[in-house]
Amino acid sequence: MRSKMGQQLHVVLFPLMAHGHTIPTLEMGSLFHSRGLKVTIISNDLLRDSITMAQQSGLDVAVRTLKFPPKGSSLPENIASVDQISTPDMLPKFLDAVALLKEPVETLLQELKPNFLISDVFFPWTAESAAKFGIPRLVFHGTSCFALCVSDQIQLHKPYLNAESDSDTFVVPNLPHHLTFTPTQVSPHERAGKKSLLGGLLEQVMESTERSYGVILNSFSELESDYIEHYKNVLGRRAWPIGPLLLTNAINGLPRAHRGKQSSIDVDECLAWLDSKNHNSVVYMCFGSTATFSPAQLREKAIGLEASGQDFIWVVRRGTGQGDAEEWLPEGFEERVKGKGLIIRGWAPQVMILDHPAVGAFVTHCGWNSTLEGICAGVPMVTWPVFAEQFFNEKLVTDILKIGVSVGNKNWQRSESEGVTSSAVTKALQDIMVGEGSTEMRHRAKHYKEMARKAVERGGSSYDNLDDLIQELSVYQPPNPKKE
Repeated sequence: MRSKMGQQLHVVLFPLMAHGHTIPTLEMGSLFHSRGLKVTIISNDLLRDSITMAQQSGLDVAVRTLKFPPKGSSLPENIASVDQISTPDMLPKFLDAVALLKEPVETLLQELKPNFLISDVFFPWTAESAAKFGIPRLVFHGTSCFALCVSDQIQLHKPYLNAESDSDTFVVPNLPHHLTFTPTQVSPHERAGKKSLLGGLLEQVMESTERSYGVILNSFSELESDYIEHYKNVLGRRAWPIGPLLLTNAINGLPRAHRGKQSSIDVDECLAWLDSKNHNSVVYMCFGSTATFSPAQLREKAIGLEASGQDFIWVVRRGTGQGDAEEWLPEGFEERVKGKGLIIRGWAPQVMILDHPAVGAFVTHCGWNSTLEGICAGVPMVTWPVFAEQFFNEKLVTDILKIGVSVGNKNWQRSESEGVTSSAVTKALQDIMVGEGSTEMRHRAKHYKEMARKAVERGGSSYDNLDDLIQELSVYQPPNPKKE
Protein backbone atom coordinates (compact mmCIF):
# COMPACT_ATOMS: atom_id res chain seq x y z
CA MET A 1 0.00 0.00 0.00
CA ARG A 2 1.29 3.43 -0.94
CA SER A 3 0.58 6.91 0.31
CA LYS A 4 -0.98 9.62 -1.87
CA MET A 5 2.60 10.66 -2.70
CA GLY A 6 3.26 7.22 -4.21
CA GLN A 7 5.60 6.04 -1.44
CA GLN A 8 5.26 2.76 0.42
CA LEU A 9 3.36 3.33 3.68
CA HIS A 10 5.62 2.90 6.71
CA VAL A 11 4.30 2.04 10.18
CA VAL A 12 6.34 2.07 13.40
CA LEU A 13 5.14 -0.24 16.18
CA PHE A 14 6.22 0.44 19.77
CA PRO A 15 5.08 -2.16 22.34
CA LEU A 16 5.53 -2.12 26.10
CA MET A 17 8.46 -4.19 27.33
CA ALA A 18 6.43 -7.26 28.25
CA HIS A 19 5.84 -10.49 26.40
CA GLY A 20 2.07 -10.11 26.70
CA HIS A 21 2.32 -6.84 24.77
CA THR A 22 5.10 -7.76 22.35
CA ILE A 23 3.52 -11.01 21.10
CA PRO A 24 0.40 -9.39 19.55
CA THR A 25 2.52 -6.48 18.30
CA LEU A 26 4.73 -8.88 16.33
CA GLU A 27 1.60 -10.44 14.86
CA MET A 28 0.28 -6.99 13.99
CA GLY A 29 3.56 -6.27 12.24
CA SER A 30 3.12 -9.44 10.19
CA LEU A 31 -0.42 -8.40 9.33
CA PHE A 32 0.57 -4.93 8.12
CA HIS A 33 3.47 -6.40 6.13
CA SER A 34 1.07 -8.83 4.42
CA ARG A 35 -0.87 -5.78 3.16
CA GLY A 36 2.23 -4.26 1.57
CA LEU A 37 3.37 -1.86 4.32
CA LYS A 38 6.91 -1.31 5.52
CA VAL A 39 7.10 -2.21 9.22
CA THR A 40 9.59 -1.16 11.90
CA ILE A 41 9.36 -2.32 15.52
CA ILE A 42 11.00 -0.39 18.36
CA SER A 43 12.04 -2.76 21.14
CA ASN A 44 14.75 -3.58 23.65
CA ASP A 45 17.29 -6.39 23.93
CA LEU A 46 15.21 -8.56 26.26
CA LEU A 47 12.59 -9.10 23.57
CA ARG A 48 15.17 -9.79 20.87
CA ASP A 49 14.70 -13.56 21.16
CA SER A 50 10.95 -13.31 20.52
CA ILE A 51 11.53 -11.02 17.55
CA THR A 52 14.36 -13.20 16.19
CA MET A 53 12.14 -16.30 16.38
CA ALA A 54 9.42 -14.45 14.49
CA GLN A 55 11.90 -13.24 11.86
CA GLN A 56 13.28 -16.75 11.41
CA SER A 57 9.71 -17.91 10.85
CA GLY A 58 9.31 -15.47 7.99
CA LEU A 59 8.35 -12.15 9.62
CA ASP A 60 9.94 -9.50 7.40
CA VAL A 61 10.16 -6.43 9.62
CA ALA A 62 12.92 -4.06 10.66
CA VAL A 63 13.82 -3.75 14.34
CA ARG A 64 15.38 -0.74 16.06
CA THR A 65 16.71 -1.45 19.52
CA LEU A 66 16.57 0.97 22.44
CA LYS A 67 18.67 0.63 25.56
CA PHE A 68 16.41 -0.26 28.46
CA PRO A 69 16.67 0.65 31.27
CA PRO A 70 17.84 3.93 29.75
CA LYS A 71 20.62 6.14 31.07
CA GLY A 72 19.54 8.06 34.16
CA SER A 73 17.06 5.42 35.28
CA SER A 74 16.96 4.10 38.86
CA LEU A 75 15.73 0.74 37.60
CA PRO A 76 18.26 -2.09 38.11
CA GLU A 77 19.98 -3.14 34.88
CA ASN A 78 18.60 -6.68 35.17
CA ILE A 79 14.97 -5.47 35.01
CA ALA A 80 14.22 -5.03 31.33
CA SER A 81 10.59 -6.18 31.21
CA VAL A 82 7.37 -5.97 33.21
CA ASP A 83 7.56 -9.76 33.48
CA GLN A 84 10.69 -9.40 35.64
CA ILE A 85 9.11 -7.14 38.27
CA SER A 86 8.65 -9.18 41.43
CA THR A 87 8.35 -6.47 44.12
CA PRO A 88 5.96 -3.47 44.30
CA ASP A 89 8.80 -0.95 44.70
CA MET A 90 10.10 -1.81 41.22
CA LEU A 91 6.95 -0.65 39.39
CA PRO A 92 7.40 3.12 39.95
CA LYS A 93 11.03 2.81 38.84
CA PHE A 94 9.94 0.90 35.75
CA LEU A 95 7.39 3.57 34.81
CA ASP A 96 9.96 6.32 35.37
CA ALA A 97 12.38 4.44 33.11
CA VAL A 98 9.71 4.14 30.40
CA ALA A 99 9.15 7.92 30.50
CA LEU A 100 12.86 8.47 29.84
CA LEU A 101 12.45 6.79 26.44
CA LYS A 102 10.69 9.83 24.99
CA GLU A 103 13.81 11.53 23.64
CA PRO A 104 15.38 8.42 22.02
CA VAL A 105 12.01 7.44 20.51
CA GLU A 106 11.59 10.91 19.01
CA THR A 107 15.12 10.68 17.59
CA LEU A 108 14.13 7.44 15.87
CA LEU A 109 10.88 8.92 14.55
CA GLN A 110 12.80 11.84 13.09
CA GLU A 111 15.17 9.41 11.37
CA LEU A 112 12.60 6.86 10.18
CA LYS A 113 9.94 9.34 9.03
CA PRO A 114 7.03 6.85 9.27
CA ASN A 115 3.53 7.57 8.01
CA PHE A 116 1.99 6.61 11.35
CA LEU A 117 2.83 5.26 14.79
CA ILE A 118 1.07 2.51 16.75
CA SER A 119 2.22 2.65 20.35
CA ASP A 120 1.31 0.90 23.54
CA VAL A 121 -1.36 2.37 25.79
CA PHE A 122 1.25 2.74 28.56
CA PHE A 123 3.20 5.26 26.47
CA PRO A 124 0.76 8.20 26.67
CA TRP A 125 3.55 10.67 25.87
CA THR A 126 3.81 9.23 22.35
CA ALA A 127 0.66 11.17 21.40
CA GLU A 128 2.69 14.35 21.78
CA SER A 129 5.72 12.80 20.04
CA ALA A 130 3.66 11.79 16.99
CA ALA A 131 2.04 15.23 16.80
CA LYS A 132 5.49 16.81 16.82
CA PHE A 133 6.27 15.03 13.54
CA GLY A 134 2.83 15.50 12.02
CA ILE A 135 1.92 11.81 11.98
CA PRO A 136 -1.13 10.06 13.48
CA ARG A 137 -0.67 7.99 16.61
CA LEU A 138 -2.93 5.00 17.17
CA VAL A 139 -3.24 3.41 20.59
CA PHE A 140 -2.83 -0.32 21.10
CA HIS A 141 -4.52 -1.38 24.35
CA GLY A 142 -4.10 -5.11 23.89
CA THR A 143 -7.31 -5.93 25.76
CA SER A 144 -10.98 -6.48 24.95
CA CYS A 145 -13.26 -3.64 23.89
CA PHE A 146 -15.60 -4.87 26.62
CA ALA A 147 -12.91 -4.20 29.25
CA LEU A 148 -12.26 -0.74 27.81
CA CYS A 149 -15.94 0.16 28.06
CA VAL A 150 -16.25 -1.11 31.64
CA SER A 151 -13.05 0.61 32.73
CA ASP A 152 -14.12 3.89 31.10
CA GLN A 153 -17.42 3.96 33.00
CA ILE A 154 -15.79 2.96 36.29
CA GLN A 155 -13.24 5.74 35.94
CA LEU A 156 -15.93 8.25 34.97
CA HIS A 157 -18.69 7.39 37.45
CA LYS A 158 -16.76 5.67 40.30
CA PRO A 159 -19.75 3.41 41.13
CA TYR A 160 -17.68 1.41 43.64
CA LEU A 161 -18.19 4.34 46.02
CA ASN A 162 -21.84 3.23 46.30
CA ALA A 163 -20.84 -0.14 47.77
CA GLU A 164 -21.18 -0.32 51.54
CA SER A 165 -18.39 -2.89 51.93
CA ASP A 166 -15.75 -4.67 49.86
CA SER A 167 -18.05 -7.68 49.52
CA ASP A 168 -21.03 -5.58 48.41
CA THR A 169 -21.78 -5.36 44.69
CA PHE A 170 -22.27 -2.30 42.52
CA VAL A 171 -23.65 -1.86 39.00
CA VAL A 172 -21.56 -0.26 36.26
CA PRO A 173 -23.81 2.34 34.59
CA ASN A 174 -24.24 3.26 30.92
CA LEU A 175 -23.41 -0.15 29.43
CA PRO A 176 -25.36 -2.46 27.12
CA HIS A 177 -25.70 -5.12 29.85
CA HIS A 178 -26.44 -5.11 33.59
CA LEU A 179 -23.02 -5.87 35.10
CA THR A 180 -22.10 -6.07 38.76
CA PHE A 181 -18.70 -6.12 40.46
CA THR A 182 -17.31 -5.84 43.97
CA PRO A 183 -14.85 -3.07 44.93
CA THR A 184 -12.11 -5.70 45.34
CA GLN A 185 -12.38 -6.53 41.62
CA VAL A 186 -11.44 -2.97 40.69
CA SER A 187 -7.80 -1.95 40.56
CA PRO A 188 -6.71 -0.25 43.80
CA HIS A 189 -4.72 2.13 41.58
CA GLU A 190 -7.88 3.06 39.71
CA ARG A 191 -9.72 3.67 42.97
CA ALA A 192 -6.86 5.79 44.30
CA GLY A 193 -6.78 7.97 41.19
CA LYS A 194 -4.03 10.58 41.13
CA LYS A 195 -3.05 9.64 44.69
CA SER A 196 -1.49 6.52 43.17
CA LEU A 197 1.34 6.58 40.62
CA LEU A 198 -0.37 4.00 38.43
CA GLY A 199 -3.74 5.67 38.97
CA GLY A 200 -2.27 8.92 37.69
CA LEU A 201 -0.86 7.07 34.70
CA LEU A 202 -4.31 5.64 33.92
CA GLU A 203 -5.71 9.16 33.79
CA GLN A 204 -2.89 10.19 31.43
CA VAL A 205 -3.71 7.15 29.28
CA MET A 206 -7.35 8.19 29.05
CA GLU A 207 -6.45 11.77 28.14
CA SER A 208 -3.84 10.75 25.54
CA THR A 209 -6.30 8.32 23.93
CA GLU A 210 -8.65 11.25 23.38
CA ARG A 211 -5.84 13.14 21.61
CA SER A 212 -4.77 10.18 19.46
CA TYR A 213 -6.05 9.32 15.98
CA GLY A 214 -7.82 6.19 17.20
CA VAL A 215 -7.53 2.77 18.79
CA ILE A 216 -6.44 -0.59 17.39
CA LEU A 217 -8.46 -3.46 18.91
CA ASN A 218 -7.18 -7.02 19.04
CA SER A 219 -10.73 -8.31 18.71
CA PHE A 220 -13.41 -8.88 16.10
CA SER A 221 -16.83 -7.36 15.63
CA GLU A 222 -18.81 -10.58 15.97
CA LEU A 223 -17.31 -11.37 19.39
CA GLU A 224 -18.33 -8.20 21.23
CA SER A 225 -20.46 -6.25 18.78
CA ASP A 226 -22.51 -4.45 21.46
CA TYR A 227 -19.37 -3.09 23.10
CA ILE A 228 -17.52 -2.15 19.91
CA GLU A 229 -20.61 -0.17 18.85
CA HIS A 230 -20.85 1.34 22.34
CA TYR A 231 -17.17 2.29 22.30
CA LYS A 232 -17.47 3.99 18.93
CA ASN A 233 -20.97 5.46 18.96
CA VAL A 234 -21.66 6.20 22.64
CA LEU A 235 -18.17 6.93 23.95
CA GLY A 236 -17.17 8.51 20.64
CA ARG A 237 -13.87 6.68 20.12
CA ARG A 238 -12.46 5.89 16.69
CA ALA A 239 -11.58 2.20 16.73
CA TRP A 240 -10.65 -0.57 14.32
CA PRO A 241 -11.08 -4.22 15.44
CA ILE A 242 -8.53 -6.13 13.32
CA GLY A 243 -8.10 -9.35 15.33
CA PRO A 244 -7.68 -11.94 16.53
CA LEU A 245 -4.05 -11.12 15.72
CA LEU A 246 -2.89 -14.60 16.71
CA LEU A 247 -4.67 -15.99 13.64
CA THR A 248 -2.32 -13.89 11.50
CA ASN A 249 0.32 -16.61 11.87
CA ALA A 250 -1.94 -19.24 10.35
CA ILE A 251 -2.95 -16.95 7.48
CA ASN A 252 0.64 -15.98 6.64
CA GLY A 253 1.93 -19.54 6.98
CA LEU A 254 3.97 -18.90 10.15
CA PRO A 255 4.40 -21.66 12.75
CA ARG A 256 2.40 -21.34 15.97
CA ALA A 257 4.34 -23.74 18.20
CA HIS A 258 6.40 -21.11 20.02
CA ARG A 259 4.12 -18.07 20.31
CA GLY A 260 6.27 -15.69 22.35
CA LYS A 261 9.11 -17.86 23.71
CA GLN A 262 10.84 -21.16 23.18
CA SER A 263 8.84 -23.95 24.78
CA SER A 264 10.18 -25.54 27.97
CA ILE A 265 8.92 -28.94 26.84
CA ASP A 266 9.52 -30.78 23.58
CA VAL A 267 6.47 -29.97 21.47
CA ASP A 268 6.31 -33.44 19.92
CA GLU A 269 6.46 -35.03 23.37
CA CYS A 270 3.63 -32.82 24.60
CA LEU A 271 1.44 -33.52 21.57
CA ALA A 272 2.13 -37.26 21.82
CA TRP A 273 0.88 -37.18 25.42
CA LEU A 274 -2.28 -35.42 24.26
CA ASP A 275 -2.70 -37.89 21.38
CA SER A 276 -3.08 -40.65 23.96
CA LYS A 277 -6.14 -38.94 25.49
CA ASN A 278 -9.80 -38.93 24.49
CA HIS A 279 -11.39 -35.87 22.88
CA ASN A 280 -12.39 -33.11 25.34
CA SER A 281 -10.92 -35.05 28.28
CA VAL A 282 -7.97 -32.85 29.33
CA VAL A 283 -7.97 -29.68 31.45
CA TYR A 284 -5.25 -27.18 30.53
CA MET A 285 -4.24 -24.79 33.36
CA CYS A 286 -1.96 -21.81 32.74
CA PHE A 287 -1.81 -18.26 34.16
CA GLY A 288 0.35 -16.31 31.73
CA SER A 289 3.70 -14.62 32.18
CA THR A 290 3.08 -12.27 35.14
CA ALA A 291 0.56 -13.75 37.61
CA THR A 292 2.13 -15.26 40.73
CA PHE A 293 0.65 -17.36 43.51
CA SER A 294 1.63 -18.13 47.08
CA PRO A 295 2.75 -21.67 47.97
CA ALA A 296 -0.53 -22.15 49.87
CA GLN A 297 -2.60 -21.25 46.80
CA LEU A 298 -0.50 -23.47 44.54
CA ARG A 299 -1.12 -26.34 46.93
CA GLU A 300 -4.89 -25.73 46.76
CA LYS A 301 -4.66 -25.88 42.97
CA ALA A 302 -2.87 -29.21 43.10
CA ILE A 303 -5.35 -30.73 45.55
CA GLY A 304 -8.30 -29.43 43.52
CA LEU A 305 -6.88 -30.77 40.26
CA GLU A 306 -6.33 -34.23 41.69
CA ALA A 307 -9.72 -34.38 43.39
CA SER A 308 -11.51 -33.41 40.15
CA GLY A 309 -10.50 -36.73 38.60
CA GLN A 310 -9.75 -34.99 35.29
CA ASP A 311 -6.67 -35.49 33.13
CA PHE A 312 -4.67 -32.25 33.05
CA ILE A 313 -1.70 -30.22 31.85
CA TRP A 314 -0.56 -27.68 34.41
CA VAL A 315 1.93 -24.94 33.53
CA VAL A 316 3.95 -23.57 36.46
CA ARG A 317 6.07 -20.47 35.89
CA ARG A 318 9.77 -20.45 36.69
CA GLY A 319 11.80 -17.58 38.11
CA THR A 320 9.28 -16.31 40.69
CA GLY A 321 9.71 -18.92 43.40
CA GLN A 322 6.71 -20.85 42.14
CA GLY A 323 8.36 -23.72 40.38
CA ASP A 324 11.76 -23.82 42.05
CA ALA A 325 11.73 -25.34 45.54
CA GLU A 326 8.20 -26.74 45.15
CA GLU A 327 7.61 -27.49 48.84
CA TRP A 328 4.00 -26.58 48.09
CA LEU A 329 3.49 -29.69 46.00
CA PRO A 330 1.48 -32.28 48.02
CA GLU A 331 3.61 -35.27 48.98
CA GLY A 332 3.45 -37.97 46.35
CA PHE A 333 1.35 -35.79 44.00
CA GLU A 334 3.29 -36.42 40.81
CA GLU A 335 3.46 -40.15 41.45
CA ARG A 336 -0.29 -40.37 42.06
CA VAL A 337 -1.24 -38.42 38.93
CA LYS A 338 1.34 -40.04 36.65
CA GLY A 339 -0.30 -40.69 33.31
CA LYS A 340 -3.26 -38.45 34.17
CA GLY A 341 -1.36 -35.22 34.73
CA LEU A 342 1.53 -33.42 33.02
CA ILE A 343 3.32 -30.51 34.72
CA ILE A 344 5.22 -28.11 32.44
CA ARG A 345 7.71 -25.94 34.32
CA GLY A 346 8.31 -22.79 32.28
CA TRP A 347 6.87 -21.74 28.91
CA ALA A 348 4.35 -23.99 27.19
CA PRO A 349 3.34 -24.29 23.50
CA GLN A 350 -0.07 -22.99 24.56
CA VAL A 351 -1.65 -22.40 21.14
CA MET A 352 -0.87 -25.93 19.99
CA ILE A 353 -2.10 -27.42 23.27
CA LEU A 354 -5.40 -25.54 23.13
CA ASP A 355 -5.88 -26.50 19.48
CA HIS A 356 -5.55 -30.20 20.29
CA PRO A 357 -8.89 -32.08 20.26
CA ALA A 358 -8.08 -33.75 23.60
CA VAL A 359 -8.29 -30.41 25.46
CA GLY A 360 -11.76 -29.83 26.87
CA ALA A 361 -11.24 -26.81 29.15
CA PHE A 362 -8.80 -23.99 29.81
CA VAL A 363 -8.18 -22.65 33.33
CA THR A 364 -7.00 -19.08 32.70
CA HIS A 365 -6.21 -15.80 34.44
CA CYS A 366 -8.24 -14.02 31.71
CA GLY A 367 -5.38 -12.00 30.28
CA TRP A 368 -6.64 -10.99 26.85
CA ASN A 369 -3.97 -12.89 24.89
CA SER A 370 -4.86 -16.11 26.68
CA THR A 371 -8.59 -15.46 26.49
CA LEU A 372 -8.37 -14.99 22.73
CA GLU A 373 -6.30 -18.15 22.41
CA GLY A 374 -9.07 -20.04 24.19
CA ILE A 375 -11.73 -18.45 21.98
CA CYS A 376 -9.81 -19.17 18.77
CA ALA A 377 -9.36 -22.80 19.86
CA GLY A 378 -13.07 -23.14 20.69
CA VAL A 379 -12.31 -24.25 24.25
CA PRO A 380 -14.58 -23.29 27.21
CA MET A 381 -12.82 -21.66 30.15
CA VAL A 382 -12.58 -21.73 33.92
CA THR A 383 -11.89 -18.10 34.81
CA TRP A 384 -9.44 -17.20 37.59
CA PRO A 385 -8.59 -13.48 37.22
CA VAL A 386 -5.78 -12.07 39.33
CA PHE A 387 -5.30 -8.36 38.53
CA ALA A 388 -5.65 -5.57 35.95
CA GLU A 389 -8.62 -5.84 33.55
CA GLN A 390 -8.77 -9.63 33.99
CA PHE A 391 -11.88 -9.35 36.18
CA PHE A 392 -13.62 -7.48 33.37
CA ASN A 393 -12.58 -10.07 30.77
CA GLU A 394 -13.95 -12.75 33.09
CA LYS A 395 -17.42 -11.15 32.88
CA LEU A 396 -17.23 -11.17 29.10
CA VAL A 397 -16.44 -14.90 29.10
CA THR A 398 -18.95 -15.99 31.76
CA ASP A 399 -21.84 -13.50 31.49
CA ILE A 400 -21.85 -12.22 27.90
CA LEU A 401 -20.37 -15.02 25.77
CA LYS A 402 -21.41 -17.73 28.25
CA ILE A 403 -18.44 -19.94 27.46
CA GLY A 404 -16.95 -20.21 30.91
CA VAL A 405 -17.46 -20.65 34.66
CA SER A 406 -15.75 -18.68 37.42
CA VAL A 407 -13.57 -20.30 40.06
CA GLY A 408 -14.71 -17.54 42.40
CA ASN A 409 -11.70 -15.27 42.96
CA LYS A 410 -12.85 -11.69 43.66
CA ASN A 411 -9.66 -10.16 45.03
CA TRP A 412 -7.48 -7.88 42.89
CA GLN A 413 -3.90 -8.46 43.97
CA ARG A 414 -0.79 -7.62 41.98
CA SER A 415 1.62 -10.12 43.48
CA GLU A 416 -0.46 -13.11 44.49
CA SER A 417 -3.99 -14.47 44.39
CA GLU A 418 -5.27 -15.94 47.65
CA GLY A 419 -8.42 -17.46 48.95
CA VAL A 420 -9.61 -19.96 46.32
CA THR A 421 -10.09 -23.35 47.99
CA SER A 422 -9.29 -26.71 46.47
CA SER A 423 -13.00 -27.61 46.62
CA ALA A 424 -13.83 -24.53 44.51
CA VAL A 425 -11.21 -25.63 41.97
CA THR A 426 -12.64 -29.15 41.88
CA LYS A 427 -16.23 -27.92 41.46
CA ALA A 428 -15.34 -25.51 38.62
CA LEU A 429 -13.43 -28.22 36.75
CA GLN A 430 -16.20 -30.78 37.09
CA ASP A 431 -18.84 -28.21 36.11
CA ILE A 432 -17.09 -27.26 32.89
CA MET A 433 -16.03 -30.78 31.92
CA VAL A 434 -19.07 -32.90 32.76
CA GLY A 435 -21.60 -30.63 34.47
CA GLU A 436 -25.08 -29.69 33.34
CA GLY A 437 -24.80 -27.21 30.49
CA SER A 438 -21.19 -28.14 29.64
CA THR A 439 -22.18 -29.53 26.23
CA GLU A 440 -24.07 -26.36 25.30
CA MET A 441 -21.13 -24.25 26.49
CA ARG A 442 -18.77 -26.28 24.31
CA HIS A 443 -21.03 -25.74 21.28
CA ARG A 444 -21.01 -21.98 21.86
CA ALA A 445 -17.21 -21.98 22.19
CA LYS A 446 -16.88 -23.79 18.85
CA HIS A 447 -19.24 -21.23 17.29
CA TYR A 448 -17.01 -18.31 18.35
CA LYS A 449 -13.96 -20.18 17.03
CA GLU A 450 -15.54 -20.33 13.58
CA MET A 451 -16.55 -16.67 13.74
CA ALA A 452 -12.97 -15.69 14.64
CA ARG A 453 -11.60 -17.58 11.65
CA LYS A 454 -14.05 -15.93 9.26
CA ALA A 455 -13.35 -12.44 10.64
CA VAL A 456 -9.69 -12.45 9.57
CA GLU A 457 -10.22 -14.05 6.16
CA ARG A 458 -10.64 -11.99 3.00
CA GLY A 459 -14.06 -10.32 3.17
CA GLY A 460 -14.31 -10.82 6.93
CA SER A 461 -15.01 -7.98 9.35
CA SER A 462 -11.44 -7.64 10.67
CA TYR A 463 -9.96 -7.98 7.18
CA ASP A 464 -12.17 -5.18 5.90
CA ASN A 465 -11.55 -3.01 8.97
CA LEU A 466 -7.81 -3.17 8.34
CA ASP A 467 -8.33 -2.28 4.69
CA ASP A 468 -10.41 0.73 5.72
CA LEU A 469 -7.76 1.89 8.21
CA ILE A 470 -4.89 1.56 5.73
CA GLN A 471 -6.85 3.41 3.05
CA GLU A 472 -7.65 6.21 5.48
CA LEU A 473 -4.04 6.54 6.57
CA SER A 474 -2.78 6.52 2.99
CA VAL A 475 -4.46 9.89 2.38
CA TYR A 476 -3.86 11.35 5.86
CA GLN A 477 -3.15 15.07 6.01
CA PRO A 478 -1.86 16.51 9.29
CA PRO A 479 -4.10 19.25 10.68
CA ASN A 480 -3.00 22.79 9.96
CA PRO A 481 -1.46 24.48 13.00
CA LYS A 482 -3.76 27.02 14.60
CA LYS A 483 -2.87 30.60 13.87
CA GLU A 484 -2.47 32.99 16.71
